[in-house]
Amino acid sequence: MIPRIQKRGQRTIGLLYYLYGPGKFEEHTDPHLVASWDHNAPDPGRDATATLKQLQQLLDQPVENIDQALRPKKHVWHLSVRNSAEDRILTDEEWGDVARRMVTAAGIDDPDTGAGCRWAAVRHANDHIHIVATLVREDGYRPDLDNDAARVQAQARTLEAELGLRRLNKGDGTAAKRPTSAERHKAKRQGRERTAREELRETVRQAVSGAWSVEEFFSRLAAAGLLIRTREAPSGDLLGYKVALPDDRNKDGEPVFYPGARLAPDLSLPRIRERWSAGHSAQTSSAGTPGAVSNSPSAARRRTASAAWSAVTIIEQGRSTVAAAYIASAGEVLDALAKTSAAHTRRELRDAAAAYERASRSHIRAERGHDRALRQAARDLVHGGPALGRGEDGATTAMAIDMLFFLVTAAMHWHAKNGHAQQAAAALQAAEHLRSAYRAAAAQPLTALYQRGRRLNRPLLQRQTAVLRETLPELAEKILTEPGWYALATTITDAEAAGHDPAALLSDAVERRELDTADSVSDVLVWRLRHLADLPADASGTSEHGTAKGPSAIRPATSRPTSPGRHRGEEAAGNTR
Repeated sequence: MIPRIQKRGQRTIGLLYYLYGPGKFEEHTDPHLVASWDHNAPDPGRDATATLKQLQQLLDQPVENIDQALRPKKHVWHLSVRNSAEDRILTDEEWGDVARRMVTAAGIDDPDTGAGCRWAAVRHANDHIHIVATLVREDGYRPDLDNDAARVQAQARTLEAELGLRRLNKGDGTAAKRPTSAERHKAKRQGRERTAREELRETVRQAVSGAWSVEEFFSRLAAAGLLIRTREAPSGDLLGYKVALPDDRNKDGEPVFYPGARLAPDLSLPRIRERWSAGHSAQTSSAGTPGAVSNSPSAARRRTASAAWSAVTIIEQGRSTVAAAYIASAGEVLDALAKTSAAHTRRELRDAAAAYERASRSHIRAERGHDRALRQAARDLVHGGPALGRGEDGATTAMAIDMLFFLVTAAMHWHAKNGHAQQAAAALQAAEHLRSAYRAAAAQPLTALYQRGRRLNRPLLQRQTAVLRETLPELAEKILTEPGWYALATTITDAEAAGHDPAALLSDAVERRELDTADSVSDVLVWRLRHLADLPADASGTSEHGTAKGPSAIRPATSRPTSPGRHRGEEAAGNTR
């Protein structure tokens, strides 16, 4: 149940015309009253003798009865209460009770004293009602509406439990502003999948990702095609900015600008500058300096996997303020990966980044500076350019997504531990999208590794089986029954050929993170070993440092695909993989 207090208005009759009218898209059906302040207000929807003017005059009567100088400038209070699509349809009587409890919670009505404001609840659809009230009480005083939004939200949580509706998580005021109904209708008229606010939010997030200066940030916004206006102090210091889509215009044909803070709390210029205040890494590879460390898409994804892997421990064991910084920067990495992803993973990665945006903020203030490695990873991804989605960069994408899944899951547990219900739920949703993106990215490289494993000679396969049983006795039998065992056997063989001790690598991989809840332990170990041993992620080619891939010849994957690793779904307080 979602209650939303709308902007206050000046004309009661104007709001009533909308509530009882057909709607902008003929979406209002059978508008009628379900409750009112005195249980006896006229209903222009179902009473042929009642008029909107009569209802308006009755609602406004207490306002008209006081001296004009004492009247509130905007005296019309408007609350909409909407259920989720999966909720059952409430009866008029149930909606009437919802309305009475909402106005009481908000401070609009006071049934005990009978000195409340006048109000009426109108239903014109199955899933929601609108409550209109006038903000002068029967005794001539104004109602106490301090924290009315928080009070109606609390009442909604109670009603959800009593009415058997979908239980929503309590908010903490850090969420980005939702699109208004007018913005949604405008997007629909223009044939947009998303509102201008949502498009701008994603574009600005991606422009911030890995940026190190205001100049670079604004340059990225301009390159994305946004219109930009800045606000400066008399001294010339930059105070803020706002952006607009070139084709999003108001009725006068002017661009509709949104300040950064109206897109999301952490997209205001002061909050963005906090990310840069601690400085940045001395490494210049991501800026494209000639002769620097390789920043191909695959190299950038390998460094992203390393940064994500290290960040998990910090989130699990570090101070809350430092963990909050890592959790926030993880959002930049997801945005950068989505921006540079191949077509077959792009949608899921974009959805993961959009869902995680809610998880990147909380009231625990991030202690910036410690998160430089993640911000550097985001920068590397952007400057590394788009991945082709095949070969080494396709396989390293799967590796990076696998590590980011752990990072997002660690953020989910951190939020759950700190009582951030909405953020934990958002992180869980992001993890689900990452799981889908991982399946798409990992299918081809795991299939190729699987095929190589099937061609290993029997003595070699037996030796790798013995190593597995000796090193991981508690997990070995489970791994040996998984389709991914052959890909893992190939990886162990490659590690051995590259001069590594397979037993030591396996022990290190298992000690770093638990594996009991993994759906495919072998798949997880494949990426961990190839990461730890700096092996090529793909079944062919060489690593970014020229390390040989291993002794077996590789042919393109043409036989049946193996099932890529699947991560078990968790609740917000459940176990990681």
